[in-house]
Amino acid sequence: METAEILHQFERYTGQFARAAVEAAVARREEITLELLRILKGTVDRAAQLDAEGDYMAHLYAMFLLAQFRETRAYPLMVRFASLPGDLLDSLCGDFITGDLGQVLASVCGGELAGIQSLIENESTDQWVRGAALSSLVTLVVAGQKSRDEIVSYFAALFRGKLVRKWSHVWDALVCHSSDLYPEELLDDIKKAYEDGLVDPDCIRFDNVTRDLAMGKDRILAGLADNPHLRLVDDTVAQMGWWACFREDRAKNTTYAAPNSKLNPAGSSQIRTATPKTGRDEPCLCGSGKKYKKCCGA
Repeated sequence: METAEILHQFERYTGQFARAAVEAAVARREEITLELLRILKGTVDRAAQLDAEGDYMAHLYAMFLLAQFRETRAYPLMVRFASLPGDLLDSLCGDFITGDLGQVLASVCGGELAGIQSLIENESTDQWVRGAALSSLVTLVVAGQKSRDEIVSYFAALFRGKLVRKWSHVWDALVCHSSDLYPEELLDDIKKAYEDGLVDPDCIRFDNVTRDLAMGKDRILAGLADNPHLRLVDDTVAQMGWWACFREDRAKNTTYAAPNSKLNPAGSSQIRTATPKTGRDEPCLCGSGKKYKKCCGA
């Protein structure tokens, strides 16, 4: 498959995953990379216009492939993309933000943290993007690109002044990902955050944090390797191909059909990568106290 045909198949949502085009892009990695970077830059520069077209999808294929290629030239573009207004990001890519952005950022950053940290610390950045950026740091620990101690030290700085002390999802995410890395050194900071009302207990309760502590450091850290949401992107087909919007039975089993509401008779603007009976942001029915997406939904 020639490059022009690959790009054509990526451009618009058709209801089918462009598997053959993705595989051809991987085979033509050297010549396709510049085109994928061009797509990503064009999406950032013309985001509102492309969103208004209603069926644009090339940016999603581009982000996953560039992540699979470990293309560090995509990193500043990804940071710019993630800095777009939250409503626009939601319309352009829906659950990609909460489900995949962290892995993509970790995959293209080459171990350089400044861009990720700028997303986390910028109060004007969408709160779900900031949470995904925090998860990317844990992914880098799992991948062996950063030490646990380095990331825990940065988390401590966030607790102790780098974040504005008012509630937003970024505080929930900070506690969740501190707990992921075994929060022994951060326990006093976490306790203070709960006391100051900065953490939503419907997302994670303090006793969830102490339970992780009781499990022991080695067990908690060993378990991170089993979390598929904390891995670098290695296979675009595996990462995208199962999305609900590509399933043949999507009309019966999914609420959302495509990234933009113009493709969705129900009026939603989100791709859903899963359709649990419990909402992703609702408390998990298992009783853990965590949100569904942070518990059984993971």
